[in-house]
Amino acid sequence: MADSTDLLDAGELLDADALRALQLERLRNTLRHAYENVPFYRDAFDKAGLRPEDCGSLADLARFPFTTKADLRENYPYGMFAVPRERIRRIHASSGTTGRPTVVGYTENDLSMWSDMVARSIRAAGGRPGDIAHIAYGYGLFTGGLGAHYGAERLGCTVVPASGGMTARQVQLIQDLKPGIIMVTPSYMLTLLDEFERQGVDPRTTSLRVGVFGAEPWTEEMRREIEERFAIDAVDIYGLSEVIGPGVAQECVETKDGLHVWEDHFYPEVVDPLTGEVLPDGAEGELVFTSLTKEAMPVVRYRTRDLTRLMPGTARVFRRMAKVTGRSDDLVIVRGVNLFPTQVEEIVLRTPGVAPHFQLRLTREGRLDALTVRAEARAGATPETRDTAARAIAAAVKDGIGVSARVEIVEPESLERSVGKIRRIVDLRPK
Repeated sequence: MADSTDLLDAGELLDADALRALQLERLRNTLRHAYENVPFYRDAFDKAGLRPEDCGSLADLARFPFTTKADLRENYPYGMFAVPRERIRRIHASSGTTGRPTVVGYTENDLSMWSDMVARSIRAAGGRPGDIAHIAYGYGLFTGGLGAHYGAERLGCTVVPASGGMTARQVQLIQDLKPGIIMVTPSYMLTLLDEFERQGVDPRTTSLRVGVFGAEPWTEEMRREIEERFAIDAVDIYGLSEVIGPGVAQECVETKDGLHVWEDHFYPEVVDPLTGEVLPDGAEGELVFTSLTKEAMPVVRYRTRDLTRLMPGTARVFRRMAKVTGRSDDLVIVRGVNLFPTQVEEIVLRTPGVAPHFQLRLTREGRLDALTVRAEARAGATPETRDTAARAIAAAVKDGIGVSARVEIVEPESLERSVGKIRRIVDLRPK
C-alpha cells in the first residue's frame, strides 16, 4: 500500500533544506502575527525581552515563552484570537470539566488548511479518493468528527458521518454500506468489535481495510488485537484542538513506525516537563507545538502535556513522533511509585476474559493512597473467568509496576465514557 510520489502534495515533496527554510519563514510570520494581534503574546514577549525579529533561526524559538492551557482558559472566550471575530468561520472547544473550556477559532483559510492536513493524513494511512469513510468520532464542539469529515471529503472520499454511540446501528451500517476506512477512537473500535461478535458476525469478514485511530493514547498491544481480530491496518493519527484538531501528525501505513509530524504547518519541540529545557531528538519528554500557518488563533510553544520523542523521518521527510506514552499530567504516584495508565492497559490487554476498557480509581485509606483497577468483563465471561482475571491483573500490576492494587471486574460497557473515550483516572483522594 506504499504511496507513489504522484500522490504526494507539494509539502511532502520538500527536501530537508527547503523544509527548514520554509519553516523559518513561516515561524517568523507567525511570531509577528501573534505579537501584533494578540495582547497575551505581546505582553509575554515583552516580559521576556523579545520581539518577533529576534528569531533568526529555528533554534531561537527556544528563547520564547511557552503557552499553556491555563493561558487559553484565562483568555476565554476570544482573547487569543488574532483576527476580528467577524472573520471567524467556525468555533470548536475542548472539554471544560476542569474549568472553562478551551475555545479555538478558524478562518476560512484555517479550515481549508485543516482539511488538507487531514486529507494528507488519510492518504498516508492508506485511504484513497473514492473510498467510503465511516467516521465514528463525535461531532460537535469536539474537533474529531468534523475534522475527519472535511478531510475525508477533501481527499475525495464518500463520508458516512456516523458520529459516536448507537453501537448496534454502527455495526449494521458497516455491514450495509461497506466502508473501507473507519476513523474512531481505539477504545470505541474495541466496543464495535464486541458488538460484531455479539451479533454473531466475524469482524474479519467486513469491508474495512484501514482504521485511523486517535484522540487517546493506545499501545502496540491494542494495535495487534485490532489488526488480528478485524484483519485491517490500524494506524495512529494525532492532533489536539488547541493546535488545530486531528491531522497534526499521522502514521504511514507502509511503515507503522511512528507519526510523521506535518512540519510544514506545525513545528514540534520536545522539552523536559520539569525544566522546560529543549531536549535533543530521540529523548523522551513533553511535546510542544508552534503553529506555522494558522490565522485565527496562532499558538507559540504550546505545551501539550503529551509525552513522546522525536525521530528522523522514514516514509516522509518530516520528523516522526513516537506513539504518545501518556501525559505528564496523567502521571499517578501511588505510595511513591510512578504509574501511567498505558502501563495498566498493556496488562489488561493480555488478560483473558476482560475487554480492553479499564479505569484507575485513587482513594486514601488512613494516610496511605490506594489504587483500584476497574476492568470491564468480556461478554459471556463466567464468574470463574472474572475471578481468575482479577487475580492475574493484580499480580501483574504488583510484579510489573511495583504497586499493590485491588481489581474489580465490572459489567461490559459499565465504565463512564465521553466522546468514545473512557475516563482513565478517577482521583477521589482528599485535596
